[in-house]
Amino acid sequence: MTELYPISRSEDAATSSIIDLVASGNRAMERGRAAIRACGYDVGNTFEVGEAGVDRLGAHPVWIELDRDQGHVLDHWLMAFDAHSENAGLPVAVAMDEMLLDPVSSIVGPHIELLVAPEQAARAAAMALLVAREAGGRVGDARGSDPAALRRLSEEVQRIASTLSKMSDGGLADDRPAIGAAVDAPAGEQRELSVETVRSVIRARRLREDYFDAELFHDPAWDMMLDLLAAEIQQIRVPVSSLCMAAAVPATTALRWIKTLTDKKLFVRRADPHDGRRVFVELSPDASRAMRGYFHKLGPKFAI
Repeated sequence: MTELYPISRSEDAATSSIIDLVASGNRAMERGRAAIRACGYDVGNTFEVGEAGVDRLGAHPVWIELDRDQGHVLDHWLMAFDAHSENAGLPVAVAMDEMLLDPVSSIVGPHIELLVAPEQAARAAAMALLVAREAGGRVGDARGSDPAALRRLSEEVQRIASTLSKMSDGGLADDRPAIGAAVDAPAGEQRELSVETVRSVIRARRLREDYFDAELFHDPAWDMMLDLLAAEIQQIRVPVSSLCMAAAVPATTALRWIKTLTDKKLFVRRADPHDGRRVFVELSPDASRAMRGYFHKLGPKFAI
């Protein structure tokens, strides 16, 4: 368990902010309690998953700490809580072990912040976000407000917003086709995109890490889009956990990118019809056409 050190906060913030805690067991309860206190907040009501009805939560922001899979008990409680928190506009964050990524992400909605095996800095940013949402009015009552303004408390999400803004608002070449626009090729020159071509680009991107620090090349949006394009060509479905691995960044960061790219209508989430605890992600039709148009325009000598 990562050791938690207290984070300095103003006296007013520390005494006025209370976070309720729900955990999957004793160990998770102690971990969540220590994290809340280390970040300078007070622990409010505490419950174990399934121990109490979700309607008993709502007076304060909620931190959910999960360290084990409780099967249907966890699923049913999360489904009920997800609906309750959205209706109540309740600020919520879930900190979970990596093994829970697929089942949890398949149940909770985008209004709940998900963190996978978070370090203290990520916990502190998420808790500050919860408190800011409460101070600024319940989420459900403030949907006309700018959600990106709250997310700027997280440096990583700020970087995501900045990068996507460049993608959609002029940061690319002026002659780029709009997403969804047809990319015409001269008659007889339209080539079918092969999975080998896409995979070779992915391999080339990973090869850089043999020679340079991987931290220099974080580009999770493009990595995930390439992985989904390759899967589409192979007619393979990609679950959330696999896509997070393809992003080559921490899973919490990858989840934020998936949410942002879904909001931008570049990704589509689809429930697995055979497993209710899993969600697949795929390129939207417009994003698929744009990716294929990109590779077509590059021609045989593609770039990375």
